[in-house]
Amino acid sequence: MPELVRRRFLQIGAIAGASMLAPTRFAETSFARSLPGRTVDPTAIRKYVTPLVIPPAMPPSKTKRKLDYYEIAVRQFRQQILPPGLPATTVWSYGSVDQPKSFNYPAFTIEARYRRPIRVKWINDLVDQHGCFLPHLLPIDQTLHWANPPGGKQHRDSNSTDQTPYRGPVPLVTHVHGNHTFDYSDGYAEAWYLPDASNIPKGYAREGSFFKFFKEKSPLGHDWDTGEVVFEYGNDQPANTQWYHDHTLGMTRANVYAGPAGFYLLRGGPNDLPQGYLPGPAPQVGDRPGKRYYEIPLAVQDRSFNNDGSLFYPNSRAFFDGFTGPYAPDSDVPPIWNPEFFANTIVVNGKTWPALGVEPRRYRFRILNGCNSRFLIFKLVSDPLAPRPAPAVLPLWVIGAEGGFLPAPVSLDNLLMSPAERADVIVDFTGLPVGTEIYLINEGPDEPFNGQPGTFADPATTGQVMKFKVVPLTSRDTSTPPDRLKLPAAAPLGAETNRRQVSLNEQDSAVLPGVGPVITLLGTVQNGAAVPLRWDDKITENPALNSIEVWEMYNFTADAHPIHIHEVQFQVVDRQPIDGDPRPPEPWERGFKDTVIAYPGEITRVKAKFDLPGQYVWHCHIVEHEDNEMMRPYHIGPIPPSLP
Repeated sequence: MPELVRRRFLQIGAIAGASMLAPTRFAETSFARSLPGRTVDPTAIRKYVTPLVIPPAMPPSKTKRKLDYYEIAVRQFRQQILPPGLPATTVWSYGSVDQPKSFNYPAFTIEARYRRPIRVKWINDLVDQHGCFLPHLLPIDQTLHWANPPGGKQHRDSNSTDQTPYRGPVPLVTHVHGNHTFDYSDGYAEAWYLPDASNIPKGYAREGSFFKFFKEKSPLGHDWDTGEVVFEYGNDQPANTQWYHDHTLGMTRANVYAGPAGFYLLRGGPNDLPQGYLPGPAPQVGDRPGKRYYEIPLAVQDRSFNNDGSLFYPNSRAFFDGFTGPYAPDSDVPPIWNPEFFANTIVVNGKTWPALGVEPRRYRFRILNGCNSRFLIFKLVSDPLAPRPAPAVLPLWVIGAEGGFLPAPVSLDNLLMSPAERADVIVDFTGLPVGTEIYLINEGPDEPFNGQPGTFADPATTGQVMKFKVVPLTSRDTSTPPDRLKLPAAAPLGAETNRRQVSLNEQDSAVLPGVGPVITLLGTVQNGAAVPLRWDDKITENPALNSIEVWEMYNFTADAHPIHIHEVQFQVVDRQPIDGDPRPPEPWERGFKDTVIAYPGEITRVKAKFDLPGQYVWHCHIVEHEDNEMMRPYHIGPIPPSLP
């Protein structure tokens, strides 16, 4: 980071009135070093020897006249993520309880149709063959503000004083990210629930603070039971790319890293294109084996592995910066939580560095950055080891963002995506000779992203993503070339009715000089200064029902943050240095979105209509940040006095 910019951050920290807000770049931290000796060396993992897995469509349990009904559980199983010859990996993921073979990491894709509701019974089935609970695969820091089942009913959803990793039953609650749904079906972080296990310890809370509140509020609450809930999704929004994942308070980072995530694709309606205009088909229920697909979802994640094939995730703060204590509650430094984690292999659709045979025709890719902390910059090149920045050989035609189609296709040499962002992309392989190899690489950094160019991922490992190899054409491509596509126009939001200022903050230790950050926070802004707030502070964002608001997000930290607002799809208005002039959104951000990159030292403005009443959240989607206070509840409409 240039010294002038760093000095500006220090000035901002002083204005905010707290030296704890001074930024840190973590230049000496352990994500730049080798992982412990028991982990698999990523340079020893063979690349491009495993075919890309294209997730099938999730089979419904019942199809009724007016809706589709699913019974989907999270279970533990083993899967070959590393190439054959290396050990399999124990993971969690979703699947249909009616079809045991549907359990896969990542989960099968839920195919939704415009205005056809989907009802899902989400089941926490993290139990063994004897009905006893399965402990977490990864270390859970109990000193954070987290679900905390051992705290019992009185102290659930709070901090514990226990410094050891949690080994009890695992709480879950599923959020369909990007879905326009009522709060009782949104997967609120304090509406988690434990599995229906036979050995839940006495005194444990079996459900979160908001579980009963939403059960009583939901018209489907009578179907909620121990270890399961029933949510409904109206699918009344424009066609778009959504995804579903766990959203439990204070442990989303570990739950999602363990595997539970999948695509949710909404099709049809006035904001979609007729069949045939875009490359297809995509997987559907009942497809014959071996069917060729030209629309393919790509969930890109980073993972690290122990030598036995198990997932590696840090079990101590010492992994991040070498600090060995004193830890909370004897200080304000959590013993296990790492501010960010950058794993050393890239996994696409549940396989390390896979390969896909592509015909010389157009393909549609629904891309998800499913990483915990890593920002990705995608590029198509002919040499995966070329010096960075590498020359692009094919453009990425972006036709949509999280909320649906862009106003027009955008041709890019490289595509920046923060955690949780999705991109609807066309790649045209037409005319390439059979045998041509094209590589999807990543030019994002192996460290926190601050928007500055020049820092790249390791070209030999995390700088590579997957390979495309051109194979003979088997059928004629009737899709429209991307430069000729006319995309459906989205209805404008209208004039704003309110504007509010919110802040992004991080704090170093208040008692141990030089240790930081120890907490990440959202908050408000007063007279240009940050007012950091915690999860359980009084609600400060309370839009009126059907109001159209502009949120001005002041980033007082040294790094970029992907900010996600539940319930709404928003438009990016502009960005502005705190002491500079505004600039318009990037061309690929000019559709509707639900996640936006807020750059350091800048004000990021988004505009949204808040049209469903209830209790939701907004948060940073660096899930390590989300899990340590960088998430806040917000309420649409009058706040009821009966809130827990």
